[in-house]
Amino acid sequence: MKKRVVITGLGVISPNGLNINDFLKSLKNGISGIKYIPELENYNFNCCVGGVPEIKSTKYDKLLAKYEISEADISILYAVITALEAYELAGFHFENFNENEVLIDFGSIIGSCFGGIEIFLRKMYPLISSGNLKKLGSQIIEHWMPSGSVASISKILGFANQNTVNSSACSTGLEAVIMAYERIKFGKAKVMLAGGTDPYSPFAWAGFDSMRLLARKYNNTPEKASRPMSGSANGFVPSAGAGILILEELEHALNRNAKIYAEIVGAEINSGGQRNGGTMTYPNPQRVVDCIRKAVQEAKIKFSEIDLISGHLTSTKADVLEIKNWIEALELTDNFPYINAPKSMLGHMIGAAGAVETIAAVLQLYHNFIHANLNCEDLHTEIEKSWDKNKIPQQTINHINLNYVAKASFGFGDVNSCLILKKYNNA
Repeated sequence: MKKRVVITGLGVISPNGLNINDFLKSLKNGISGIKYIPELENYNFNCCVGGVPEIKSTKYDKLLAKYEISEADISILYAVITALEAYELAGFHFENFNENEVLIDFGSIIGSCFGGIEIFLRKMYPLISSGNLKKLGSQIIEHWMPSGSVASISKILGFANQNTVNSSACSTGLEAVIMAYERIKFGKAKVMLAGGTDPYSPFAWAGFDSMRLLARKYNNTPEKASRPMSGSANGFVPSAGAGILILEELEHALNRNAKIYAEIVGAEINSGGQRNGGTMTYPNPQRVVDCIRKAVQEAKIKFSEIDLISGHLTSTKADVLEIKNWIEALELTDNFPYINAPKSMLGHMIGAAGAVETIAAVLQLYHNFIHANLNCEDLHTEIEKSWDKNKIPQQTINHINLNYVAKASFGFGDVNSCLILKKYNNA
């Protein structure tokens, strides 16, 4: 018998919020986290803006020091901090944790695209190139390896189920959530910590700049740079951070009287094979449509029951194609659902994007609001022709009842993921 899966905890580090409460306030108030970054100009980037969380200290600093991960790659620190926030918010405790206890039904799947590059450039490259290998220290591998995030979390919390890192370009974060959902759904775990994390490093972003994929015209007005669905968009804005969700088997959550933020009722992961319009950088449209439809079909709802779409929508030429794919997938002719683009406030968080944006979707569902789309007052003409512009809100909509939200991510390599969230009820 397949299990019902609910979301009971959330943790975030983003350009516009270093915890869930601040992130929620920013979403509701339409606050952008995009800023000018002098270092990018020093490296002669065309795009000199981005979203970089500014963390000076956290409530978990003593715990990070205790487990000797304070100097780990930033992506690992982001993941651990957000995991602890999510775990605590879910009602679990670790202050007096039994260090001999092993949680065989608890695991984690956390994705990353550039995890490890920050410490490599900050510490490993300078020491290795100067012949000072002995100064690397005995923990350098665990501080650098891509799986360092889940390894560190397991070390702290005693998770002994699946502990895995995935990487599928911009689909990474959402893909991790879906894989964790499926593990619980099929009875292989009771609690899974899932999400994505990526660090700030100009060396991670430089390739995108050289491809001319980044926003170049808004260096003097950073908050205007990320413009999903806009006619004046000219590239995405890179950003960094992490998002972690606690997924839990419904019965397990009910038995401990946990707060339930949403239920996951459908999901799909596929790829386009880089055929029939799909390339390394563009999706195969039919496989995007297939991905969305199969997620909705698994949810056992009608296409018309989707109230809100949280799009991938990156502020590139692909936005028009994505809108066309949603229209075909959901067979839209009228009665359009609302659609919004979290990247208008966050920028593109790469491997963390899908997870942080899923958290944004969960918060909207739970708190009954729809966040604004920033910087799309000049809707792209093709989008304006094909979608009801009243359903592309430019101001926050409060006190609106949402029952189903669709969240999708699409990535380089022609990979797709889609998740259907439902307002929780125990029917």
